[in-house]
Amino acid sequence: MKMPRSKKKSNRGGQQRAVQPFSDEDASIETLSRCSSFSDVASVGEDGGEVGEDVSLEDFQYKLKGFIDSTVDKSAKTRQSALDGLKTAMATKILYEFILERRMTITDSIERCLKKGKGEEQRAAASLACLLCIQLGSGIESEEVFKTLKPVFKNILNDGAANIQARHACATSLGICSLVAEDDILDVYSTMECFEGLFSRSYAKGDGSRTAFGPQITVLHTHALLSWALLLTICPTSEVQNVLRKHLPRLPTLLESEDVNMRIAAGETIALLFELARDVDAEFEHEDLEPLCEKLNALATDCNKHRAKNDKRKQRSVFRDVLRGVEDGDFPTETIRFGTERMEIDSWVRKRMYDAFREFVGSGMNYHLQANEFIRDVFALGPPVMVDSATLKAMKISRFERHLYNAAAFKARTKARSKVRDKRVDVGEF
Repeated sequence: MKMPRSKKKSNRGGQQRAVQPFSDEDASIETLSRCSSFSDVASVGEDGGEVGEDVSLEDFQYKLKGFIDSTVDKSAKTRQSALDGLKTAMATKILYEFILERRMTITDSIERCLKKGKGEEQRAAASLACLLCIQLGSGIESEEVFKTLKPVFKNILNDGAANIQARHACATSLGICSLVAEDDILDVYSTMECFEGLFSRSYAKGDGSRTAFGPQITVLHTHALLSWALLLTICPTSEVQNVLRKHLPRLPTLLESEDVNMRIAAGETIALLFELARDVDAEFEHEDLEPLCEKLNALATDCNKHRAKNDKRKQRSVFRDVLRGVEDGDFPTETIRFGTERMEIDSWVRKRMYDAFREFVGSGMNYHLQANEFIRDVFALGPPVMVDSATLKAMKISRFERHLYNAAAFKARTKARSKVRDKRVDVGEF
């Protein structure tokens, strides 16, 4: 049984274009060469021309080849540094052509580091595996990579004696790689069962009691829950209905966890389940909706003195949104701007996917939204938009103009918030 989404070989991570020079200073969207339509200014063409660009390209490729070679070095510190270098490059550049020729070499290095490395090295290797799949996109190439690494991920994830940081990383990486590279929906179900076997241990038992876990195991269960929710976003209707019957009655027990991140992950997953349920049946009603909403409201207004202020602030913000999602089906739309484009995060499904990708590409997310064909396909953005440097330069406004605009926007926002808060209006008199 095949996945309910396209798996064309051409649906890859990036366009067929030259690898761009990379350094710590230029790790951003504005560092692409003049040959790229995504660059802010034609600095390379003005300063050095094509000859300078070719030299930079050669230097960059030489550096990447050195990183790949160093992943098999005898020194753990050297291997760690090489993995980090490859991660940074893949997070901030589209390297499809370069990686395509060397994907199995990189995969072998990742596998070796996962099996023989320790702690941080395993964690870096697992993250690199995700970035490798994101670069290759959904197709035969990433399937080959994942076929090699999936059993290693699962072995570490289920090994109670394995390094806990490595287990955390494998829980997250297994979810992302399955989303990108898994071709058979039955294998997706199998991976979801693997995640269920972890986070369901944190469920309350029938008598209301729960097993006490250490903080690091709770973090592992949180990662497993988020990866499970990520894969749920690509499941067909029949599986969504099965999940609703099996997990919706028990997920609310995770809202009582002592760990704020577990509470937030559980709340967002519940909101996601309600959204998927209403997509299946617009009249969907949960039989225990009232007690669930009471729990969510308590978390949205939590004033527990025993909890850290930052935890309470973050929790209240999230659960206000979760409560509206569960009660009314609302979602607080967020607009993401990148280059000349914008994208709306207007559902819990989109938010879960966006958060998952952003965790790995970090500050390079806007660049990947512009240039990575696979990520653009996930968010239905269409082919990369080509804009020449002259148009981009014409669109840029001066710092003074931007200051005036921001000042006006701040003033308008302050007025609007004052009205909502109604602090100075005496509503008792007419």
